[in-house]
Amino acid sequence: MLELAILGFLFERPLHGYELKRRVAHLTGHVRPIADGTLYPAIKRLEKAGWLERQTEPGSRAAPRHVLTLTADGRAELLRRLREVDGTAVTDENHWFTVLAFLRHLERPAEQAAVLRRRLEFLRQPSSFFHDDAGRPLTAEELDDPFRQGLLTVARATSRAELGWLERTLTDLEEQPAH
Repeated sequence: MLELAILGFLFERPLHGYELKRRVAHLTGHVRPIADGTLYPAIKRLEKAGWLERQTEPGSRAAPRHVLTLTADGRAELLRRLREVDGTAVTDENHWFTVLAFLRHLERPAEQAAVLRRRLEFLRQPSSFFHDDAGRPLTAEELDDPFRQGLLTVARATSRAELGWLERTLTDLEEQPAH
């Protein structure tokens, strides 16, 4: 999720390390704050892979600042990761939001639609946070606990809203001419 966010923001334009950290924190920080000890090793891994470059600029009042730029290989890597979104990136809401933040970078509507269909398929599967002894998913109406009922009620409403958005967006994408 972190590497995808880094690649995604740098796909849009070169950024100073501090600005990149700020943008990633705004995207994912409500769930998991980004510490320097997490961000900078990820940047170094991406740099070592040849997906981004670092250039040093003189600082206005302080130490030199590093500008991070995505390489052509880095751009290709972001697009590959977006095309191949699967697993946790589809099933985990926080990962999914990171994917959605950058899915527009896939230029072909058919590629975007393929990713959205994976999420749609996941959301259409019966699920619950709670199950009976036989493993059957429980609904909010079957629970006595008002807090668990609330959890399932909110989750159901969120899923319905997302399903509606996915279906509308897929219809729009499928009506667009292929590039």
